[in-house]
Amino acid sequence: MLRIALGALAALAMASLVLPGLAAADQIDPVQPPEVTVSIAPEFREKALKTYGLPEIERLADGLRDEVARELARTGVMAGGRVELVLTDAKPNRPTRKELGDRPGLSFRSFSLGGAAIEGQMITFDGKVMPVTFSWYATDITDARRQAVWGDAHWTFDRFAHRLSRGQLYALR
Repeated sequence: MLRIALGALAALAMASLVLPGLAAADQIDPVQPPEVTVSIAPEFREKALKTYGLPEIERLADGLRDEVARELARTGVMAGGRVELVLTDAKPNRPTRKELGDRPGLSFRSFSLGGAAIEGQMITFDGKVMPVTFSWYATDITDARRQAVWGDAHWTFDRFAHRLSRGQLYALR
């Protein structure tokens, strides 16, 4: 019984030493991941309204934002900074809903070369501005038939986010 009481007393003493440190750690703000914003270029917005349907392009922009934010948060690059991107172009691998509705003879089985183009800037926590650009479009139709509607565009976003989070698209000078 005395042994249990001494064990409990030792645990209580240890907690009193550790808990103040934990409380202080809660008050320290962790480094914030960068704020990532994505807009759609006005020319591309016009094209989207006429050809692809604006909701499709807005979902693409959201996907780009989410992919870049996830990669930068994972790697810690640009902590405390901002990333402002503009989706300047995207081409689908398959017809979009709007295209299928506008052209009844068009089949969802149709496929083509897709991709995307991105421009923007990274602003570090201390105010340095670094421009970034990236584009990729498929050049071989062989794999296009296995893609989703925006498969190549999403692949472009993934490659862009990967390279951006590893410093391959910019250099501090």
